[in-house]
Amino acid sequence: MPIVSIMTDFGTKDGNVGVMKGVILGIAPDASIVDISHEVFPQDVRQAAYILERQVFFFPEDSVHIVVVDPGVGTARRPIAAQIGTQRYVGPDNGVFTLIYERAEQEGLPVKTVHTDKPKYWLPKISNIFHGRDIFSPVGAHFAAGVPLEDLGTPIDDPVRLDLPKPKKTDEGCVGDVIHIDWFGNVQTNIPREMIGETNPKTITFGKTKVDGVVRTFGEREPGDIIALYNSTDFLMLAMVNGNVAAPEKIQIGDPVTVVNN
Repeated sequence: MPIVSIMTDFGTKDGNVGVMKGVILGIAPDASIVDISHEVFPQDVRQAAYILERQVFFFPEDSVHIVVVDPGVGTARRPIAAQIGTQRYVGPDNGVFTLIYERAEQEGLPVKTVHTDKPKYWLPKISNIFHGRDIFSPVGAHFAAGVPLEDLGTPIDDPVRLDLPKPKKTDEGCVGDVIHIDWFGNVQTNIPREMIGETNPKTITFGKTKVDGVVRTFGEREPGDIIALYNSTDFLMLAMVNGNVAAPEKIQIGDPVTVVNN
């Protein structure tokens, strides 16, 4: 049974996600469809890239991941499909797969990408504003049903990459950036645990908010306390126990994060 995941910025009010699933099942009726998220901020390709990279590597091999966060829909931007490691991807060539490509380079995973320029794998009629239904869903479904990547389109070696901020080592520790604020108001950074090391930092500053050290769990502090800890993929985050830290502390995506180890 092929697994197909979908991630969009559509929300669930207007039926757009539902019709994508209908198209997929019409081509691959035995597919198991999984929703990663449909609450990506509208047109926020960077947020989609971050969420995608955190989730897809937990899926079974040969899963197909359809991503539709596509502010350039209907323009000259290419629709693409890719095999990266053991996972498969379909979506717009707008940088949404940047972190997947970067991880592949870091881990030595094989990568193949095509421009899905063969209309035989699209729906017969194409809307200028809904490629999620008319191109990405049918291409993803054919991919899941066994059509080889090479048959879906023309090979390319220049997929678009986002210019994402990178953390850096300093004499005192490291510096990074806030890259995501989740549903709970927890503030996620691009600083991995291994960059900080095993020593508990002396201070961590998020914008104007400073905390002392890293705790292991939310339960080590009292409700309302502001803490730093590592998220489920081992990146540094800031949180308020049983609360939302981002709003009251006025932390925003792009704010600097400074770690001082001594």
